[in-house]
Amino acid sequence: MDQPGINLSIIRSRRARRLRISVSRGGAVEMTLPFGMPAAAAEKFLKAKRAWIEKSLAYFANQPLSMLPRGSRREYLSLKNKAQLLAEEKAAYWNRHYGFAFRQISIKNQKSRWGSCSRKGNLNFNYRIVHLPKEVLDYLVIHELCHLREFNHSPQFWQLVAKAAPEYRQLRRKLKNYF
Repeated sequence: MDQPGINLSIIRSRRARRLRISVSRGGAVEMTLPFGMPAAAAEKFLKAKRAWIEKSLAYFANQPLSMLPRGSRREYLSLKNKAQLLAEEKAAYWNRHYGFAFRQISIKNQKSRWGSCSRKGNLNFNYRIVHLPKEVLDYLVIHELCHLREFNHSPQFWQLVAKAAPEYRQLRRKLKNYF
């Protein structure tokens, strides 16, 4: 799958259920294939996404590599407890507005996510939240709390987010700039 002008990495995964392409700020393009998927299907998918890949590469070429430095394991361990307290405090504060039930909050060292919400009702946050500006962190916590009710990004989900963060579009853009 030679694609001129594209630094493509192909990953075959037993856990993947569908084809996926991601473009990183550094210009790398990664395609994840379900294990056993024929190369011809992957090639067809890649060709269909060529314009999107080029558009994404052009976008990232004009963006700073990262507003926050990539952390080490030592940094993660030193900031994990602080991030845990911060996430718990923010979740408790914003959940007064919503009243959603959740199980636990975990702090992780993720490469490409600020937060996530599991179907079991667990909230996960990246330890680097300690570096975020207050309004961006508030948006992130609100976003993950709203996934407890709407496990998608439907219009209903965004209406929930807008109840506590009416300027969520601008905050979402700001958050994306930090990775």
